[in-house]
Amino acid sequence: MELAHIDAVLFDMDGTLVDSDPAVERAWERWSAEYAVDPAAALAIAHGRPADQTIRRLLPALDDAAVAVAAARQLELQYDDLSDVTATPGAHELLAVLGRLGLPWAVVTSADVRLAQARLGAAGIEAPVLVTVEDVRAGKPDPEGYLRAAALLDVPPARCLVVEDAEVGLQAGRAAGAMTAALKGLDGDLRLVDLTQLADGLLSAPTAR
Repeated sequence: MELAHIDAVLFDMDGTLVDSDPAVERAWERWSAEYAVDPAAALAIAHGRPADQTIRRLLPALDDAAVAVAAARQLELQYDDLSDVTATPGAHELLAVLGRLGLPWAVVTSADVRLAQARLGAAGIEAPVLVTVEDVRAGKPDPEGYLRAAALLDVPPARCLVVEDAEVGLQAGRAAGAMTAALKGLDGDLRLVDLTQLADGLLSAPTAR
């Protein structure tokens, strides 16, 4: 993948810019106990998805109103659990590089705005553009969130790089027509060990700004 062709970077939040995996797992474990769901089953499908999508798969008998209540409860369990939430390795370095190169960036997350702002704040990150689950009709793997972020940055999706650590997010990025960079051993146009690798790649791109 030619990084010189990138005009904007669109980040997932949890597990990508923000190391919040333990907090996410604690919330799903507590929620699972309350709703008599196998926590391993919840954790196997929850990462990267909006809570309501996960809950519909876990509890298909629930009607829309009950799903909404269950999803609200799941988010409630996460809001104040920030004690070990930090930026992921290389996140601040990469954001500094984007600033040096004049590359715009956005965060596209399956969290709601309250949770997104809390976790980004705990990680010391302020997103210039933030697209949350409340801004879209369909969450990941639907491409709507990434298409919205590209439009807000006024950059064609094909010139955007989506950085993700979950397969549903990579599916969303591909469906949006963007290039993808994958963490945690997943398969994207670019496979990353961490965000420092992307920072170094952008700095060494032939047309680095």
